[in-house]
Amino acid sequence: MKALISVYNKTGVVDLARALEKAGFGLVSTGGTHELLIKEGLTVQQVSELTGSPEMLDGRVKTLHPVVHGGLLARRDLPEHMAQLTEHGMDTIDVVVVNLYPFEATVAREGVPDQEILENIDIGGPTMLRAAAKNHPAVTVVVDPADYEWVAESIAKGGMSAEERRRLAATAFAHVSFYDSIVALWMRGPEDPFPKEMTVGVRRVAQLRYGENPHQQAALYANAPGTGGVVGAEQLHGKELSYNNILDADAAWRSVNEFTDQAVSIIKHTNSCGLACDDDQAEAFRKALAGDPVSAYGGIVGFNRPVTSEAVEALRKIFFEVIIAPGYEPEALETLQKKRDLRILLVPPTPGGSALGTPLAVRRVSGGLLYQGPDILDEDPASWNVVTERAPTEAEMADLVFAWKAAKHIKSNTIVLVKDRALIGMGAGQPNRITSVHLSARAAGERVSGTVLASDAFFPFADGVELAAESGITAVVQPGGSIRDDEVIAAANKAGIAMVCTGVRHFLH
Repeated sequence: MKALISVYNKTGVVDLARALEKAGFGLVSTGGTHELLIKEGLTVQQVSELTGSPEMLDGRVKTLHPVVHGGLLARRDLPEHMAQLTEHGMDTIDVVVVNLYPFEATVAREGVPDQEILENIDIGGPTMLRAAAKNHPAVTVVVDPADYEWVAESIAKGGMSAEERRRLAATAFAHVSFYDSIVALWMRGPEDPFPKEMTVGVRRVAQLRYGENPHQQAALYANAPGTGGVVGAEQLHGKELSYNNILDADAAWRSVNEFTDQAVSIIKHTNSCGLACDDDQAEAFRKALAGDPVSAYGGIVGFNRPVTSEAVEALRKIFFEVIIAPGYEPEALETLQKKRDLRILLVPPTPGGSALGTPLAVRRVSGGLLYQGPDILDEDPASWNVVTERAPTEAEMADLVFAWKAAKHIKSNTIVLVKDRALIGMGAGQPNRITSVHLSARAAGERVSGTVLASDAFFPFADGVELAAESGITAVVQPGGSIRDDEVIAAANKAGIAMVCTGVRHFLH
């Protein structure tokens, strides 16, 4: 019986090798793994001694040999296979312990030359893993160091069961697929975001208690290599995050980081019920809260600056599920941690310099997946077209810019009302736009007069602008492009409303 061990990540491998040797396996290894095991007092044969062939091409060729793959792939239940091994002086290899060159870590680093990345594409490792996993009825394949301990225990108790070997084989195939997906993503680059065939490399980071509802199972996965945003956040305090917490926290983080100025967002059901910018963080929170103080209860609060003690003082009497921010002042964190049920998330800087480009957005549909690029666009308000007789005032224009960014992160059909760079009312997710205008005005209540309006898509009829005018709205930003634009603009002119068209739509379905 032989066990072939060849690992880049050597964590825990010595203990597993000792368990294999104690169970009667002859150990075979390569390079640095061989040196480590010898140093630890184990008896280990070099792969080159087993194959009779030296390592070649700077180590590119060492395990790619019939002696290795014959020993892995021979079916023990077929006498002709075993006879061929004997004829060629080969032995079976019954355990393979392999993990792969660090392609993921290499490609995530900034400025790595292509040749160094290429040298970190493992060939022999995946080949051995696939061969061993294919022949799992007879061969045990181990790729994850987290499995070393229980594998060693099973071998010590008399050997692996068929079910255990199959489970390990599935892990090996999934890992190779994951590895290859990252390589393929780097190879095709950002110029080819939608290839004919696509695999996506993700790694599970949390098993969740349940999904949107208690009867649904759920887990959280991270993009590879590396990740930022909510998935990469460190939880500093509070209960385990739920599926819905994660969705809402992501919405808060995305919406608040739409702004370069200091901003605070309050989210309910992935929509902003409060959003504001202000140089004073506590005031930004108070303005956001005023957008809809009733809906804010039990919501998610997002900050795009480290949270101050003054902001915590402003929010501490209100129940929130989650706070997410890029940092916390020590006193602010200490005060927040007194809230037993509050989940506190710290989002690290997003890794930069990756050669893999910007991840695609993905949605599940029946029978498949929809992929698209992220809704990221460098928009210059100076290029917007004033289509009405009256142009927006300077203050109105500042609010229109804020409103346009806010609308991008609220479910379509979206209407938002803004005053002094704060969300005053919004209508979201409605099947027609005039209902969203009505809901946003109703939410704004007495504060509706003097607000500006943003619509994520064009007005198909003049009725939306007419209702806005009746409500006291003074300026509108919208994409334009309706066949009835002339009617819509005429309604704005009649009411003395200033209107600008962006030429861009921001649906969020």
